Amino acid sequence: MRWTVHGERLVYGSKWMELFLSDVEIPGGARFEHHLIRLHPSVAVAVLDNADRVLMLWRHRITTDTWGWELPGGSVEADEKPEQAALREAEEETGWRPHSVAELGYIQSMAGIARAEQHIFVAEGADYIGPPADSHESDRISWIPLADVPDMIARRQIVGGASVVGLLQLCLASAAREKPR
Repeated sequence: MRWTVHGERLVYGSKWMELFLSDVEIPGGARFEHHLIRLHPSVAVAVLDNADRVLMLWRHRITTDTWGWELPGGSVEADEKPEQAALREAEEETGWRPHSVAELGYIQSMAGIARAEQHIFVAEGADYIGPPADSHESDRISWIPLADVPDMIARRQIVGGASVVGLLQLCLASAAREKPR
């Protein structure tokens, strides 16, 4: 049941993304052009403090013209590993330097049309080093209680794929730790 790609042509390309038309054949022989978007890998990082709160950004997204809470994150630079990008992005966007990061998850949130790898990390603890270098990234930065996250997701205050996946992973882990044995 695997699709066959007979070729592809670049329709548009920039340093941020590429759009291709792929000549594909599906099982049964039908052949057509399928759009394919390729994005650079990106990261998101859930920075936790010792009060079970997560560091989040309140930001506007022009693509959907909406405001919402998100984990800090961004693109992985050509010379970086995802772990390095997570540390850099958290610091640039929030002014907090995580002590270290550990892998929390990995998603391809639009696998039907895009190659858009998102690496999700967790950091336990961070030091405030000053105002964020990328202050244009958000309207405000807050420590949000992890216990509030499921309701915020239900109210569509948190909708970004990497943020939702990472935060739900943390909520599940937190619930498992609190469950009586």
